[in-house]
Amino acid sequence: MQNYLIRNIQIVNEGEIKTGDVLIKNGRVEKLAPQLNTGDLYVTEIIGEDKYLFPGVIDDQVHFREPGLTHKATIYTEAKAAVAGGVTSFMEMPNTIPNALTIELLEDKYHIASQTSLANYSFFMGTSNDNAAEVLKVNELKKDICGVKIFMGASTGNMLVDNYLTLDKVFRESEVLIATHCEDEKIIKTNYQRLKNEKGERSPADHPLIRDEEACFESSLVAIQFAKKYNSRLHILHISTEKELQLFTNLIPLKDKRITAEACVHHLTFSSDDYEQLGYKIKCNPAIKAPHNREGIWKALLDDRIDVIATDHAPHLLNEKEPPYEHAHAGLPLVQHSLQLMLHHHKQGRISLEKIAEKMSHAVADCFEISERGYIREGYFADLAIVDLKHPMTVSKENILYKCGWSPLEGMQMPGIITHTFVNGHAVYACPGIGGGNGAFDESVKGQRLIFDRK
Repeated sequence: MQNYLIRNIQIVNEGEIKTGDVLIKNGRVEKLAPQLNTGDLYVTEIIGEDKYLFPGVIDDQVHFREPGLTHKATIYTEAKAAVAGGVTSFMEMPNTIPNALTIELLEDKYHIASQTSLANYSFFMGTSNDNAAEVLKVNELKKDICGVKIFMGASTGNMLVDNYLTLDKVFRESEVLIATHCEDEKIIKTNYQRLKNEKGERSPADHPLIRDEEACFESSLVAIQFAKKYNSRLHILHISTEKELQLFTNLIPLKDKRITAEACVHHLTFSSDDYEQLGYKIKCNPAIKAPHNREGIWKALLDDRIDVIATDHAPHLLNEKEPPYEHAHAGLPLVQHSLQLMLHHHKQGRISLEKIAEKMSHAVADCFEISERGYIREGYFADLAIVDLKHPMTVSKENILYKCGWSPLEGMQMPGIITHTFVNGHAVYACPGIGGGNGAFDESVKGQRLIFDRK
């Protein structure tokens, strides 16, 4: 494996920014120092002057659509887009076709990733109303699987879990993290029927009225009640309402939390005001809601009630996002631009670079107990992203790498580009010029399965 020396770069890591050199050897961070001499060791040098080095982003919630929905995306295409955006590891959801409801089907996805993914990977075990015994087999695989996913709101296939006996069993007996999509299905159906009766055809702006604050709050409350009853390790995904934030705390450190929360980049960026321009392109579950919810999520992210940032990357073809309401699929493609989007918010003065590294890398590794990743530390895997904030770029169809070929961010100027992405010390992506998504890939080495430090 090729060795690298990154010279004179600003290292964004563990709450501070320091200028220094980084030696990458045999896939890991060998040495960090203000200045390094490599002696007789042959290295490829990268000049880091005026650039920033981030720990690789770990996205704990993506939908890469394989198997069964590969007209939208594949593990190969979306992992490639991810590394172009500085995302070095992902955790993928089970609502593919077939749904990943058995260990055998789950391992099929790991096999595909081992052959095709340029990023590191893990996959959630799916839950249905009738597979609790199969789900709990992951207790024997706790070091090899990121967690169990429960859709407490409708999803693809047989994955809505609304049987309280099933929920009780999984929360009582699971020894791994339980990640939940929290929306109350009964509230959603009631809201939908009321709007249908009132106005007939639905519009994009009706989505947050159908999947409203109460639907999210009531479902999150139920999940938390189960978790507190059994001291389960619960992680609630994509918080979209201000009201839910009263359910979380910042009074204890992340390492001691049993209940954690995630914010997604689209809920930090868009509000219901954007449906007028973007329509069903920003239809997603849970819905993008009124502006006060976005402001509440920002406040909770910065004061540590919300622990991590993710994307919920969920690509669909453009013709699948067309009206009517019932036809327009829910989900946005975002993984290629998540780091750049947070850098945009940094430029707007909303978040520091150090906090971006914390919420997109450090805290994700801590939350999921990922082994030897998420930080720039000697001995850790060299999962790294180099950012140049002196070269802005505009998101366009020409530099989008998603298989679906579009983004709700098209036309948006990002404040910088990712010039290099390292996965396990391998320089998988390099974009030395101005662009973003237009760089070169070295696909000779694939990503690795994530390992978790669970007892």
